[in-house]
Amino acid sequence: MNNHHVIVGAGPVGRHVAEHLVENGNEVVVATRSGRSTGIPGVTHLALDATDADALSRTASGAAALYNCANPGNYTVWDQVWPPLSAALLEAAERSGAVYAITGTLYPYGPVDGPMREGLPDAATDHKGVLRARLWADAKAAHDAARVRAVEVRGSDYVGSGVGDNGYITRQVPGARGGKTAWVFGSPDLPHTFTDVRDVARTLVAAALDETSHGRIWHVPSNAPRTQRETLNDVFDAAGIARVPVRGIPQSVLTAASVFSPFLREVRQLRYEWTRPYVLDDRAAREHFGIEPTPWDEVCLRTASVTRQPA
Repeated sequence: MNNHHVIVGAGPVGRHVAEHLVENGNEVVVATRSGRSTGIPGVTHLALDATDADALSRTASGAAALYNCANPGNYTVWDQVWPPLSAALLEAAERSGAVYAITGTLYPYGPVDGPMREGLPDAATDHKGVLRARLWADAKAAHDAARVRAVEVRGSDYVGSGVGDNGYITRQVPGARGGKTAWVFGSPDLPHTFTDVRDVARTLVAAALDETSHGRIWHVPSNAPRTQRETLNDVFDAAGIARVPVRGIPQSVLTAASVFSPFLREVRQLRYEWTRPYVLDDRAAREHFGIEPTPWDEVCLRTASVTRQPA
């Protein structure tokens, strides 16, 4: 069995995918523009512009799977960054014959009534959701035309180790240590699925290596929905810090601030995530892969552990 794998991106998902693969005896290359190290023993790190389809194809040659774990963190540049990056990844997968395993997002669904399940139409209207839907549609078309073997895994908002300041939950912990109120988007008291980033990696690898799973979307097995207030209190407890008030940012404040902040303008387009239940149906992946989510207490402990201050 081919045990050579190439990962593009060294964010939380990319690092956990690399760690999972190495632990199972695989040869792993992590490619980033800078070539920075993940700190994981046994991983080869490569400085590579992943929009260069020729260079990426050479790197992926002979690989069992090519993992798209890229995460352009700045929403305001997605329209410029994602199309050439996705096109190069798809071309490299086609040239190399590697399975193309995509770390997806729930944005393509847009606002939905009821739990999000595989098979729902990608019906987003905001540009981020429309863009990510188109990138999967391109991969799916290539798969259906037998040009590549493609699969996409979608999870909800990340918790767990390595998420850092980009996480809705983890970004609240430093302020809470100082007794500051946790201000959150939307309502603090609506059910919301949170996905452990390590479970994203486990599901992505399982989907890449299972030929019967290709050509479709899978949802990452995730713990039962919790409200933002419940989740924050669980993490505060795990971190050993006193609970602080959890309040929703008034819509008027968010609207006013977005006039001056491009990032907040982007976030406003996703406010439906926090103003209605946002629940993931993961039954298909649990049944197909036999994966269960990491126990919630452990997730909270790992979420808290990486935000503890040094002794």
